[in-house]
Amino acid sequence: MEDLEMQVTFIEQFIADNNLVELESFLNELNISDVEELIDELPEHAALFLEILNLKRAVNVFRILDFPTQERVFKKLSGAKTREILNELPPDDRTSFLGELKGDVVKRLIILLSPEERKEALSLLGYPEDSVGRLMTPDYITVKEHWTITRILDHIRRYGSASETIDVLYVIDSNGKLIDDIRIKDILLAAPETQVGELIDNRLISLNANDPQEEAVTIFRMNNRVALPVVDEQGIMLGIVTIDDILWVANEEYTEDMQRFGGTEALDEPYLDVSIWHLVKKRGGWLIVLFLGQLLTATVIGEFEDQLSQAVYLMILMPLIMSSGGNSGSQSSTLIIQAMAMGEVTISDWWRVMKREIVTGFLLGLILGTLGFIRVAGWELFTDYYGEYWALIGLVVSLSLVGVVMWGSLTGSMLPFLLKRLGADPASSSAPFVSTLVDVTGLIIYFTIATLILKGILL
Repeated sequence: MEDLEMQVTFIEQFIADNNLVELESFLNELNISDVEELIDELPEHAALFLEILNLKRAVNVFRILDFPTQERVFKKLSGAKTREILNELPPDDRTSFLGELKGDVVKRLIILLSPEERKEALSLLGYPEDSVGRLMTPDYITVKEHWTITRILDHIRRYGSASETIDVLYVIDSNGKLIDDIRIKDILLAAPETQVGELIDNRLISLNANDPQEEAVTIFRMNNRVALPVVDEQGIMLGIVTIDDILWVANEEYTEDMQRFGGTEALDEPYLDVSIWHLVKKRGGWLIVLFLGQLLTATVIGEFEDQLSQAVYLMILMPLIMSSGGNSGSQSSTLIIQAMAMGEVTISDWWRVMKREIVTGFLLGLILGTLGFIRVAGWELFTDYYGEYWALIGLVVSLSLVGVVMWGSLTGSMLPFLLKRLGADPASSSAPFVSTLVDVTGLIIYFTIATLILKGILL
């Protein structure tokens, strides 16, 4: 923090003295991440920083900025610098940036690209917004089966600088169809006269350009790769996706899921960049849904008004039942959504999950039910509060907890599967939503059991 404050002081002094030569020298000696932090600290000078940085460093800084900052900076850059950065950006980063902009702005920026870069950008933008095609870059190295190691190394020396990564080389046939990938380690350790075909192990893992980006995150995580090839329906190689882009996607998905867990729509921008009205719109919809759900809770209570008036104990113990069911449902929902995101559970596993949650919910309900009975018995022991029928009241509480907790676990675990089947985001089955749903149904379970056991006695 002290270093950052010192850097800010130096830069403010350079700008105050209009000493752009020293400012340029100072910025070019910093790490890219340090320049990004300075832009966060001094957003009003962000465009100036990119203007005076050499082109390569300016591009690398621009790549790691969040989109709102990128957009603000681009509006203040000179036409020449805008053109240079846009043409120098890696295709995947450029596609990501252009894909966030409005259509008329994209049209103006596309014109600034060279004919070759323009064709490439339009091709990538043609893929669905959240598809792997939007992430891929066409900058990679391919080789042929009959090539020797010597020829491959010559090829890398000639074209490697233009590639996004040379950690992995891709073997294609004469029609451009992907055959396999080979790690650079295997190339370097092989004898010079070895042919590519001898190194192929047929353990190829690839992505389809139309696959959802979420699936790509899972595949990267499960296979420990730094880059994966992207193919079309015929297996023709189109590009590669690298781990840096996947990390950005994973971070965005995580952020969206966390916001949905809290019962709000995902924000499209950093919190402090979102207007108050936008926050109200994003949060209001869910709050209205949850409010309407709680109205159903009030309706259920009204339906059992007579029972409550005859046995006030039922009203006193009601929060105990509602909270236990809601908490159980929230736990199950969170666990299943996380398991889905990690690729540990798929929609075809719903039956296995249901059986596990029924048993788990029953055992958890049994534990809480026992504690609930002990609570009623203990209260009666010291206060004589429940009277001669305290054991029946304790039984109502125990059985209700077993039923409500088991129902909460089942509901919380099955909702993500249902939403996934309907094509919605499983994360939408947020903790508040599950809790509200279980509150309503849990009260019905509670009052039904109470009526069956206490009818003719206290009711």
